[in-house]
Amino acid sequence: MVSSDIYILCWICVLGVHTGKPHLTIRRIHVSLSEKTECAQFRVTRATFDYLVELLGPAIKRRRTNYRVPIEPRRRLAIALWWFARSGEYRSIADMFGVGIATVCTIVRQVTAAIVERLYRRFVSLPRGQRLDDSIRAFKDRCYPQCAGAIGGTHIPIGPPRDNPDHYLNRRGWHSVILQAVVDHDVWLRVFQKSLLSNGVEIPVHLIGDASFPLKPWLMKGYSEEHPLSNEQRRFTYALAAARSVVNIAFMRLKGRWRCLLKKSDLDISMMPKVVAACCVLHNVCERRGDAFLPEWSVEMAPSGMYLIQPEIEAYDGDAYCAAEVIRHTIAYNLLTVLQY
Repeated sequence: MVSSDIYILCWICVLGVHTGKPHLTIRRIHVSLSEKTECAQFRVTRATFDYLVELLGPAIKRRRTNYRVPIEPRRRLAIALWWFARSGEYRSIADMFGVGIATVCTIVRQVTAAIVERLYRRFVSLPRGQRLDDSIRAFKDRCYPQCAGAIGGTHIPIGPPRDNPDHYLNRRGWHSVILQAVVDHDVWLRVFQKSLLSNGVEIPVHLIGDASFPLKPWLMKGYSEEHPLSNEQRRFTYALAAARSVVNIAFMRLKGRWRCLLKKSDLDISMMPKVVAACCVLHNVCERRGDAFLPEWSVEMAPSGMYLIQPEIEAYDGDAYCAAEVIRHTIAYNLLTVLQY
């Protein structure tokens, strides 16, 4: 049972030391978790867990009937967080929490839907007002001007869908859906009207992306190295890439904390967008509340071959000389001046 002291109902099968076969005895135990262990298991601190229960409790609470006593919201949330953090087999989670396999499936879906419906708009949004000013200032400190956020994408593995499975095959040969997100300076995921003038060219607040994105007045990217670059163009490209590194950090922390995004899931493809959205909400909640990200959660620390390798990006080749190129040229050749505004 899960209480304010976080107790977990476990079933443990003890393996034979020499034979590697299980003994016949299965012991039912209660494991008390310390604050640190609790964070490691559920990926959130106790305070954040309580905060999520407060926000989601009314939506995930079920009525008591003459036929059953409902599972309380705290326990429901714990089951869902355990699944998000590991994407383990439903049977092992069912044994861990002393519930049925079908119950685990139902709770994961219900809690996921509640997170998206109740919290998505609150915790996943483009910055505005003071938050936008802070973001622009922070990217300026990283030596890139007029930036509201960095945009990027990452592949989320899925099992082969029943319908049109070939449509989901990526360049690495495995099935996936793509998460595309905007990240601010605090590695918040964000799924503006404050321009400045330089040499008569209006430079709007914009996003920054990699070579796979088109060049637009609201979306800048570095210069292609297919042709020789001037010193100014190289400096601009380097500054943009350095500022955009927050995307990789955010995706690393998102997948490291919620490892259901690293493994192929048996969920129906129609459920995956909600799971990804719910994980983004939980990521932002943890970042806002300052929950620690433990080093061992880092995807980069995982053994080689444990997780699928991301496909190489495919450069967008449809760019033509346009207003966006004028803006990029102005920033590149007046970078130090623009940074002083």
